[in-house]
Amino acid sequence: MIRLSLKKTAAAAAVTLAFTAGALLQNDSALSPVAPAAAQQIQSQLPDFTKLVEENGKTVVSIEVSKKPKSMPSRGGSDRFRGIPKDQLDLLRRFGFPFGPDFDFRGPHGSMPDMPARKGQGSGFIISPDGIILTNHHVIDGADEITVHLTDNREFKGKVLGSDEKTDIAVVKIDAKDLPAAKLGSSEKVKVGEWVAAIGAPFGLENTVTSGIVSAKSRNLPSDQFVPFIQTDAAVNPGNSGGPLFNMKGEVIGINSQIFSTSGGFMGLSFAIPIDLALQIKDDLIKDGKVHRGKLGVVIQTLTPELAKSFGLEKAKGALVAEVTKDSAANKAKIEEGDIILFFDDKEIEKASDLSRSVASAKPSTEHTVKVLRDGKEVTLKVKLDSASDSDVPTEAQQAKSKGRLGVSVRPLSDEEKKKFGDGLFVVSSEGAAAKAGIKEGDVLLSVGGKKIRSFDQFKKAVENAKDTLALQVAREGSRIYVAVKLDDKEKKEEKK
Repeated sequence: MIRLSLKKTAAAAAVTLAFTAGALLQNDSALSPVAPAAAQQIQSQLPDFTKLVEENGKTVVSIEVSKKPKSMPSRGGSDRFRGIPKDQLDLLRRFGFPFGPDFDFRGPHGSMPDMPARKGQGSGFIISPDGIILTNHHVIDGADEITVHLTDNREFKGKVLGSDEKTDIAVVKIDAKDLPAAKLGSSEKVKVGEWVAAIGAPFGLENTVTSGIVSAKSRNLPSDQFVPFIQTDAAVNPGNSGGPLFNMKGEVIGINSQIFSTSGGFMGLSFAIPIDLALQIKDDLIKDGKVHRGKLGVVIQTLTPELAKSFGLEKAKGALVAEVTKDSAANKAKIEEGDIILFFDDKEIEKASDLSRSVASAKPSTEHTVKVLRDGKEVTLKVKLDSASDSDVPTEAQQAKSKGRLGVSVRPLSDEEKKKFGDGLFVVSSEGAAAKAGIKEGDVLLSVGGKKIRSFDQFKKAVENAKDTLALQVAREGSRIYVAVKLDDKEKKEEKK
């Protein structure tokens, strides 16, 4: 009985399988004319990089650099091991190497033996048939020897025509002719979401192609205030640095420069220097070997929502002038501390870094129009830029850290302090809202709500009349910044003299 049931069950299962299979076969047959068409339609929507790579892969080069270490004379004692990396010394100690007073690493001429040359590797791309190559500054920085590898297996010695650390751009020249040059596009026309391809030599694997989309434009990175990076999710790894980022037209729109990673490898966040900026820097580097930048002579900071409110603005937009350098271009143009710079020529300034980039991109001795907001009114000024060194291009002042609640005790400035700061009040102690906003003991309060402080009564009145946010200008450690203090109407206390 049991055996019969099993047979019946097996037969039923067989019938079911046969029916299902038949249905599947029928369905496959019915869909067969549609499936290939659907697959073809899906495939046609995906980008095809084959033509791009065929036409442009040969314009990408691999760059190998080496830096020769110097021999260091041994003077006995601990100096005998100078030049040997600490981890190697630790390893030798661990295995009982005899570091006694009589032991010496000196060579036959009394000098330390040469350490192996340090090698590095990156990418670049040819921009002119006579051998001009663009790459990153950090690829060739400190190199004693540069070797450029072409896709046709030829090698050339490279010479650095110029390099700029601020924008991480370098120009290298090789002695060659009739080279394939990359087509250069415009990073200004790049759209977020469009397909891009990166070609380079990650980990030394030459002419490797990866693809992705533009994830964002004008991306600010903490260490690079002069570069509005193009962010992509195209896979970029060590060795890709200096290589080109192409759009689907086969035009270079950026130079792959950095990745964000917690592991050292690609994590979907890569950043390219816009080609428009790179070409501008390239011209200076080829002509003079360095970049000529304009200098305004101000310390600026981005407006926070609290600061914007304290200045009567509905939107936090513009660069707040925290300090004006004496006899600078800004000083001569009558730019004042507390001004909010809204436009530099016809470029709208959204944040402090926008102004830094605009000024740095301008040439020294050129005249520009600056529109500022002062006491609630727009003022248009003309400024003739000075020449900047690498260290004095306008920078964004660091915001004070928040802590604490409300209230400051202040005292008048001494004669010596007045010579240094002019008018103002010295902060004896800070607590509550002031401390929370970052005001601390030792600060010198220079202005309240955009107006200079000339007396304690003036300061007290300004605090009493403030609504819910008050902007204080503070002198601290040689710099001047604005701090927005958020006031609670219920807890406004009379300031202590």
